[in-house]
Amino acid sequence: MKELAEFVKERRKEVDLTQEEFADRAGVALTVIRKIEQNKTNLNLGKVNQVLKMFGHKLVPVSLKELDDNEAS
Repeated sequence: MKELAEFVKERRKEVDLTQEEFADRAGVALTVIRKIEQNKTNLNLGKVNQVLKMFGHKLVPVSLKELDDNEAS
């Protein structure tokens, strides 16, 4: 599975936007885009979803039980 950082960076470049332009269009601060693309772990899920919404995606929180159940399948 592709990491969030790689996914966002690739998609942003596909639409030929700088980080600053992309942040503006997504309605988030430039630091949010930089944190995502640098694969930082202290991300706000709401802000990440604002960015992913630009590509028709979103992240949803999952519980450890759901992760365990999926791995067992």
